[in-house]
Amino acid sequence: MHRPASHFQPPTLAKPPVGCEHIQGCFVAPSPMPEPLMTLPPSGRALLAAVLLAATVSAPVSLTAQQAPPNTLTPAERSAGWQLLFDGSTTTGWRGFRLDSVPANWKVIDGALTCVGDGLDLLTDRTYAGFELTLDWMIAPKGNSGILYRVTEVEDETYWTGPEFQLLDDAGQPPGLTRITAAGAVYALYPAPVGLVKPAGQWNTTRIVINGNEVQHWLNGTLAAQYVLGSADFNDRVAKSKFSKWPGFGKAAAGHIALQSHGGRVAFRDIKIKVAP
Repeated sequence: MHRPASHFQPPTLAKPPVGCEHIQGCFVAPSPMPEPLMTLPPSGRALLAAVLLAATVSAPVSLTAQQAPPNTLTPAERSAGWQLLFDGSTTTGWRGFRLDSVPANWKVIDGALTCVGDGLDLLTDRTYAGFELTLDWMIAPKGNSGILYRVTEVEDETYWTGPEFQLLDDAGQPPGLTRITAAGAVYALYPAPVGLVKPAGQWNTTRIVINGNEVQHWLNGTLAAQYVLGSADFNDRVAKSKFSKWPGFGKAAAGHIALQSHGGRVAFRDIKIKVAP
């Protein structure tokens, strides 16, 4: 949503000890010990069993079976061309709209790039055309924010040039919320389905895919909206919206990615991008 131009699996069970079987979620007793082991005294058999159990339970899980911590890349992601846009501890790679530095309303808090109050939107240093972007976001109750793309700095606001993936606490809005301004929507242009966004205070996952001029908005694993920049349908919707006042809206072939400041608290983490060839 936009402000007026005045700115403001359940845990994985350890592998059972050697000789144990796993049936319907329960470990059953091992088969009888091989005859040579039975020749050990009871204390020796107990010690051997303890060693085997400890070695099995403490065995490391392969990287492919692990989920990477936030703000990191797995080896597979690196090989596929993914890059981190946020390292979890600094604002490197970001700056304020029309600034060379990061504005005071953006802080790194508990591994998240966080808007703590009213102020300027945050931009990537680099510009992008086609890409796949994924990130997690968490918004305060009644909160409102957005992720904008193909943003330029020739106008006075980020949303005068860049379309927006709406971030919103849907449940915290006044009666009359329309799907065209709900979480996941292409703000004020294309609606998003109901029931995709998680409650305020929980992490959501956004994915934005831009292939040429084809754009997809994904929210928590579900396709929320899609459209084609510059298409007849897009142009018609823009002409009937407030964006008709800004002739450069949605026209840039490339631009910055912006995180919107809308006065309330919103946090971002695990911001990753894979740039299209």
